[in-house]
Amino acid sequence: MRLEYRIELSEVGVPRFSVEAQEGIAKLFVLATVVFNVLDSKPVVEIVFHGVNREDPDRKIEAFREILESVQVDAPLRFEESSQGRIGQSSSYYKWVRVSQ
Repeated sequence: MRLEYRIELSEVGVPRFSVEAQEGIAKLFVLATVVFNVLDSKPVVEIVFHGVNREDPDRKIEAFREILESVQVDAPLRFEESSQGRIGQSSSYYKWVRVSQ
């Protein structure tokens, strides 16, 4: 299913994004640039990493952190891992992360 909509960043209190573990590293680089751009106008961004294996979210989070930490910024970013778990009877695991300056 494909859903298209328009949303203004100014209308969102806390911008949230999602990353599937099956996505390649290119998706993480794109997300990193989006996060930096959003943090220019918002104090925090939340991201849910999800995948079919228990280790998937942690692996993607580690790669994402490595990408973000490779950028020279005035103040280091803060990462706060939040809720995590498994969705019901499925094989989907997730972990939320808050990124702020």
